[in-house]
Amino acid sequence: MLKENKIGHLKIKNYKFERMEKFKYLVVMLSEDNSNQIHLQERIKNANKTYFMVQKVFKSQNISKEPKLRLKNTVIDKMVTYVSETWTVTKRDRKQLNIFERKVYRRILGPVYDSEKENWRILTSKEIYASVKKPTIIETVKLNRLRWFGHVQRMGKIEFPKGYYI
Repeated sequence: MLKENKIGHLKIKNYKFERMEKFKYLVVMLSEDNSNQIHLQERIKNANKTYFMVQKVFKSQNISKEPKLRLKNTVIDKMVTYVSETWTVTKRDRKQLNIFERKVYRRILGPVYDSEKENWRILTSKEIYASVKKPTIIETVKLNRLRWFGHVQRMGKIEFPKGYYI
């Protein structure tokens, strides 16, 4: 019934399926080696596009920091962490996510005046997280995974979890 021919296609009865190294399935990028690196890159790229679309709001001097932070949390963070329940986050992934998050925060919070050196400077990572007082994007991913795990644990043996794609 199942045959794989020499050029990498899968044949089932009269249907022929082309072998793909990567493909998008329900907005999730799946790869041949089952790594989520491609998907994560796609999420960061889409969030970056969203960030640049609302960049005028972040640069605006007329809008206070609270609405800007709320916009970041509701739009950009959701764009990045969509389907993060299924991710396996490597050290490299954490670094990329943190860099992107700090870039957005620095734009929102802006530079600070250093009175000792009498010049403007950007905020350090510690200063950013101390002033924002929100979970980092990595903590959000961990919380999403824990929430999903609890959902699966509470399910019956027969049910499939909602959002189960594969």
